[in-house]
Amino acid sequence: MSGVLVRDVAYGAGRGDIRCASGRIAEVGTGLALQAGEEEVTGAVAVLPGLHDHHLHLLAMAAHRDSVDLGRERVASPGDLARVLAGAAGAPTAVSGSWIRAVGYDASTGGELDRWVLDRLVADRPLRVQHRSGHSWVLNSRACALVGLDGDVPPGVERVDGVTTGRIVDADDWLAERVPRGPPPDLAAVSRRLASLGVTGVTDCTPVHDTADLEPLAAAVASGALAQRVVATGSIDLAGSEAPDGLEFGPVKVMVGDRAYPSVDGLAATIDQAHGDGRPVAVHCASRIAAVLAVAAWEQAGPRTGDRMEHGAVLPLDLVARLARLGITVVTQPGFLYERGDRYLTDVEPDDLPHLYRCATLEAAGVAVGGSTDAPFGPDDPWLAMRSAVERRTRGGSRVGPDEGVDRSRALGLFLSDPAAPGGPSRTVAVGGSADLVVLDCTVARVLEDLDAHHVLVTVAGGRVVHRG
Repeated sequence: MSGVLVRDVAYGAGRGDIRCASGRIAEVGTGLALQAGEEEVTGAVAVLPGLHDHHLHLLAMAAHRDSVDLGRERVASPGDLARVLAGAAGAPTAVSGSWIRAVGYDASTGGELDRWVLDRLVADRPLRVQHRSGHSWVLNSRACALVGLDGDVPPGVERVDGVTTGRIVDADDWLAERVPRGPPPDLAAVSRRLASLGVTGVTDCTPVHDTADLEPLAAAVASGALAQRVVATGSIDLAGSEAPDGLEFGPVKVMVGDRAYPSVDGLAATIDQAHGDGRPVAVHCASRIAAVLAVAAWEQAGPRTGDRMEHGAVLPLDLVARLARLGITVVTQPGFLYERGDRYLTDVEPDDLPHLYRCATLEAAGVAVGGSTDAPFGPDDPWLAMRSAVERRTRGGSRVGPDEGVDRSRALGLFLSDPAAPGGPSRTVAVGGSADLVVLDCTVARVLEDLDAHHVLVTVAGGRVVHRG
């Protein structure tokens, strides 16, 4: 097919047909003639610009699909953990080589893990279990031996009385070099899932250190397996590099981890380096301390248009005011309130609870706010995130910071802004714009009422139909 013609839909303030050609909206009008090679979309009611998820991790999403899921829906007790891992140990489809890779683990449901706990569950095959946050792993003894965990190891490998416990924090690069590579990631399946949700663009916020690490994404875009527009971040090591064909670079991802905090001077120097290479920064801040350090570093280095704070998980009012003065955008994940909110209410410091994943207060202060899912470390459904931004309800029905809720139109807008300006004006459906569309089976008013992906009838990305519901 050489193009797409969407028939008789409401778009913005208008109504009519929308023709997409060469990746752009080529024409809007009424009674447009179907041209040779065009794919026709009928039976729709309204059209929105395609959703953009401003922070996720594509390769991790693909890996997650091929791993053993230990999320809360499958593991609600230590008994569930034992049952799921026993099943994985006997299922060849659940392994990469001889290894078992399990993800999404939450110690509050299955209990604390170390190598000896895992040995009692799976002893005869190497096993690694990733925490739901994506920042830590626990290995059983067989896996510890294979990666050399009892030898020279990087910071982040836990030892107690000189003995490694199997716990590793923020050492993914080191671990990846020592674990056998599995089959190529199935990015086509990830793309289909995103398309079914109306997502036509993503910003991949993985802080990779080498452009070779982005080649699987570039290859998937080139083959058409990955239909979405892909903006990549990469670490400071890539600040002066050219993006691989088919991808584009956004901000430089800068980690402010909670295991070993950087100095303000060091963080400011990293920000300066990125800015000197013509790139804004996206600074990971998942705690109050991380946010304080990041803001202080920005005040020292100076901001650049496009600078972002990722997560902004805990933002007291004084930090909100300083972010507003600096003009820093916050890219947040309201879906965490649903997924993890019940645990936040019991585990988060009482002084931090009022400041969790702010939205309304940030916007009232003039801070731009973009929406994201952080998939696979958060729920991948942006519509769930939108509902959470409005309702701020946990899975159990409690509310977290209800005063931070936004109206439904603004919640949708969190995912409609330009990739280069999260939280900015929503993109529009207009001639000359990108042919990235969410074609709906109902009015926009009804979509705002429901904020649910079941209204996505067709998704058009780059001028081609990539999903039909």
